[in-house]
Amino acid sequence: MSSGAPRGQGQTVRLPRGASLSDFADKIDANPGSLVQEMFNLGEMVTATQSCTDDTLLLLAEHLGYALEIVSPEDEDRELLAQFHIDLDADVDAARLVSRPPVVTVMGHVDHGKTKLLDAIRSTHVVEGEAGGITQHIGAYQVEVEHEGQERKVTFIDTPGHEAFTAMRARGAQVTDIVILVVAADDGVMPQTIEALNHAKAAEVPIVVAVNKIDVEGANPAKVRQQLTEYGLVAEEYGGDTMFVDISAKSRINIDGVLEAVLLTADASLELTAPVDGSAHGVAIEGHLDKGRGPVATVLVQQGTLHVGDSIVAGTGHGRVRAMLDEYSRPVEEAGPSRPVLVLGLTAVPGAGDTFLVAEDDRTARQIAEQREARKRAAANAYSRGRATLETLMEQVKEGQKATLALILKGDVSGSVEALEDALVKLDIPEEVQLRIIHRGVGAITENDVNLASATSDSTATIIGFNVRAEGKVRDLAEREGVEIRYYTVIYQAIEEIEAALKGMLKPEYEEFELGTAEIRAVFKSSRIGNIAGCMVRSGVVRRNAKARLLRDGAVVAENLSIASLKREKDDATEVREGFECGLTLGGYNDIKVGDVIENFEMREKPRA
Repeated sequence: MSSGAPRGQGQTVRLPRGASLSDFADKIDANPGSLVQEMFNLGEMVTATQSCTDDTLLLLAEHLGYALEIVSPEDEDRELLAQFHIDLDADVDAARLVSRPPVVTVMGHVDHGKTKLLDAIRSTHVVEGEAGGITQHIGAYQVEVEHEGQERKVTFIDTPGHEAFTAMRARGAQVTDIVILVVAADDGVMPQTIEALNHAKAAEVPIVVAVNKIDVEGANPAKVRQQLTEYGLVAEEYGGDTMFVDISAKSRINIDGVLEAVLLTADASLELTAPVDGSAHGVAIEGHLDKGRGPVATVLVQQGTLHVGDSIVAGTGHGRVRAMLDEYSRPVEEAGPSRPVLVLGLTAVPGAGDTFLVAEDDRTARQIAEQREARKRAAANAYSRGRATLETLMEQVKEGQKATLALILKGDVSGSVEALEDALVKLDIPEEVQLRIIHRGVGAITENDVNLASATSDSTATIIGFNVRAEGKVRDLAEREGVEIRYYTVIYQAIEEIEAALKGMLKPEYEEFELGTAEIRAVFKSSRIGNIAGCMVRSGVVRRNAKARLLRDGAVVAENLSIASLKREKDDATEVREGFECGLTLGGYNDIKVGDVIENFEMREKPRA
């Protein structure tokens, strides 16, 4: 081979997502230039340092005879932490384990009363602050419950109910011990009920069903039990092992019954223990950018104890814990297992579901965060760039002709931005329209966002503000640059409008609509206007200025004609109907004969699905 790239004999090469040809070359002890040449021979234009998609790397590996293994994000992170001698999965000495409170996730269909139930449990009013009564963020709270003469703690995670938040709900199921599935007694099992149930089953956690709204008209708790039996949740009273509790969150009926069911399920099905000593690690439940306090993250400690002053890494953010607050904004000095706290002092907002851990010192925390950021960026670059083949190079030059909607997403919390992006990426849109999300972030819309939007190569990008606004100067700059900013407080409104905008960018599709046919019975020659066809309208109507084609013995002999003039007897006519005679000319086309058939039709815009 001219390029001199070594050939593998089925050896396995492990590479992270977004690896470059240089990374591949290092693994097989080759010259990066030889791999560039190999890719060129395969019809791919790839530079040595460009982030490659999984498909590109697999194509090259197969060509060279190597077995390629793409390292999963979890393994990638594990390998990164191993470089710093951190092992989050290490076995814990049983002597160090202490019992911890259960972490409970509240799930269910939109408007079935999940947040109302948490309200009743905490005797607070979270719902009033939510747009349209729909929970838009993940919230985590710890409550104290008296059970069998003991004070017990339970941690609750409230997950949003709309289907667009599937990604966030899935993360809720990953950190939870028990799921409370809220089903309205008057509505029964709905699509998101099944979706939430699937998340809980995938996480292999026990489920307690809270049958809500038992005091409203049309409530039928027995029907809910029957419906859920089809999905494998059989009530204890029917001989199953799932606890069903009939409640009314609004009227505060039987709320203690739910808490008791949670604790009984925890004691019967789970051994909830964790080491309380040692460095803390856990999961970031939510994050947002606070105007006065900077990046703020709600974290759930899973092992160890988190202290004020610890050096921590959360996702791609790092920093020293400047302060910790509980759900009532009271300062907390330390947080043990199953304790959710608000952490201040990070350099960046973590994503919902990112792991956090305590590092030895600030330097280690910074290095881990920077390497996570670099790997994340490489993976993102690989897929934003796409595969450039030699065949499509010229097409890419013409890409400007393709309708593209570029978006910048800004939201108040990371989970909402992530969920919005996830929903938009899954939109079913035709190939001739592209959706590009060029940036997403947490916090108010800034001048940088507007500058980025106006500098986009496709066209000016649109900025989507989800529960955030643009301040005075930023608004003025957006007006000057012609950048559109749209504000939303409910996620599905944003999705519907963006989908409508994408479909509006499509070039209209037209379909042919036949008006009628006419048979030529006589041909009259005119020195002034050419041949005139004397016709009988056989079906429909013949309309002046309509498009036409000429058929002879069933075959089309002329296309792209138009009916230039139309007369009924001696008068000009706009249209002539079936069964009547008429005279017409075909816009300068004179090759007509007796017996020919003229089809006339018009092109009508086709509504898109």
